[in-house]
Amino acid sequence: MFKAATIIMAPNADPLQHRALIKSDQFEYTTVVTPLFDFDQAARVCKELVEKEGVQWISLCPGFSHEGVAKVRSAIGEGVAITVSRGDIPSTMMTDQILTKEGWLPPGH
Repeated sequence: MFKAATIIMAPNADPLQHRALIKSDQFEYTTVVTPLFDFDQAARVCKELVEKEGVQWISLCPGFSHEGVAKVRSAIGEGVAITVSRGDIPSTMMTDQILTKEGWLPPGH
């Protein structure tokens, strides 16, 4: 069975509460939401997904910095694939405007 996960960051997220699982006979897909910019907690969540649930592939949301990705890699080791979602410049700017408007990011960050 292929086991994949996506880690998304959001304000006031609780990774124990904010998670979902989609499962078929050949595929498991877990989504977990962790607190915004708490890369240490995200790394712990990823490590747990790998060690306890057998996740083989992890996708990180665009909010992960290079340092955040490195923390996840260090936590899970080399045997698990990591991808990071990134958009083109117009999409990134649009998302930034939306997140600022919704209070996720401070104005002029």
